[in-house]
Amino acid sequence: MKIISGKFKGSKLFLPQNKVTRPLKNIVKEAIFNLLNHSNKFSIKLEEKYILDLFSGTGSFGLECLSRKAKHVTFVEKNVSAINILNKKIKKLKLEKKVLIINKSVYKFVNTSFKEPFNLIFLDPPFKENNIAEIIDPLKKKEKLDKNALFIVHRHKKSKDIFPESFKILDEKKYGLSKIIFGN
Repeated sequence: MKIISGKFKGSKLFLPQNKVTRPLKNIVKEAIFNLLNHSNKFSIKLEEKYILDLFSGTGSFGLECLSRKAKHVTFVEKNVSAINILNKKIKKLKLEKKVLIINKSVYKFVNTSFKEPFNLIFLDPPFKENNIAEIIDPLKKKEKLDKNALFIVHRHKKSKDIFPESFKILDEKKYGLSKIIFGN
């Protein structure tokens, strides 16, 4: 596992010894960023954007965004060992001023206030959790959320997810066992 492009290209990511988190595979991550840059269904340039990385684990997605010039990433993860690994990588890359790490359940976080005008939200919940509406609904109601914010949801290809009625699916792609849903 590594950062695949940008300022920190090739930098290896630290992985937990336990199987508490499921790191985003490089091939899936690369496909996501290719679509972000080249899709005709949506478009977002990462430069100067505020990113919200939910269920961030060791931060593969958010770190990739920072490598590609995102302004700021907020990582939300409840597993302390994953956060320790993420903190280690952030310090090594000297990114402390561009991140906020929140050690909290995503379900609690989305029901609190935040000050960042998030432009891109990445959700990578455990595959067994399928009520995505419980996460997206409260976020979409936040005044500070960019009204054109793009959501990216990483799921198992066979998952039967529940999305809120207000969520518009813009695109869906499958890669191996993964399914990536883009929407707003």
